This record gives sequence, structure tokens and C-alpha cells, in this order.
Amino acid sequence: VLTHEDCELLQQTWEKVLGHQEDFGAEALERMFITYPQTKTYFPHFDLHHGSEQIRNHGRKVVNALGEAVKNMDHMSTASGELSNLHAYNLRVDPVNFKLLSECFEVVLAVHLKDQYTPDVHRAYDKFLSAVGDMLAEKYR
Repeated sequence: VLTHEDCELLQQTWEKVLGHQEDFGAEALERMFITYPQTKTYFPHFDLHHGSEQIRNHGRKVVNALGEAVKNMDHMSTASGELSNLHAYNLRVDPVNFKLLSECFEVVLAVHLKDQYTPDVHRAYDKFLSAVGDMLAEKYR
């Protein structure tokens, strides 16, 4: 459960993500494809080479969606219901992949935020991204 302190840390550090959504998102996706190659099966129509326009665009969408979740932490499931439906019913993404992408995104944050990615910030993002993954997986139940 996200505490008030977690929410404050997320909002403060998210300010440092703004303006880098496409870069951070693309880097997280590329890390996921390299580390967990089985995830590529959900993107058969994508050019999966480093820096591809499709990866950059999708990365931006992912990080922008996370930004909306940061803004709407109090009612995340209602704010992201359409995204949950899309992944569950249309794309049929195995929910385990949300955790894999979350791990990769946390690495990207750690690399770019450096000393500002403290253990407390890490904990907050871990809890937040788990909540996002749980919300996306709600439709699978």
C-alpha cells in the first residue's frame, strides 16, 4: 500500500521524468526485450532494433500512462480502466509481463536519476509499479 510519503516521493521524482518520457520508455522496452526475449512475441509488427520509431512511440505511451497513474494515484483503477481492458481483452498480454517491464523501468530510473534514486524512492516506485500491474491485471480475474 502506498503511503503518503511514497506518493510525495513519486510526485517529486516524476518531475525529473517529464521531458524524457520517450527516451526512458524506449530504454525500458529495449531492456525488457533483451533481458526477457519472450516479451517480443507481443510486438510482432514492431521494428525491435535499437532506437526504432515504433519502440520510441510505444515507450512514450507507456511512460505517459504511468504519468497519468502518478497524477491519479487515489483512483488509479478508474483512471486506467480502458488501458486494463485493452491489455486483457484485445492484446491478451500475460500479466507477468507487467512486472518484467516494471523491473526494467526501475533500472532506467536508477540509471538516470542516480543519487536521487534513493532506497526510499526505489521502494515507492516498486510499490507504485506493483499497484499499476495489479490494476492492469484486474480484468484477468
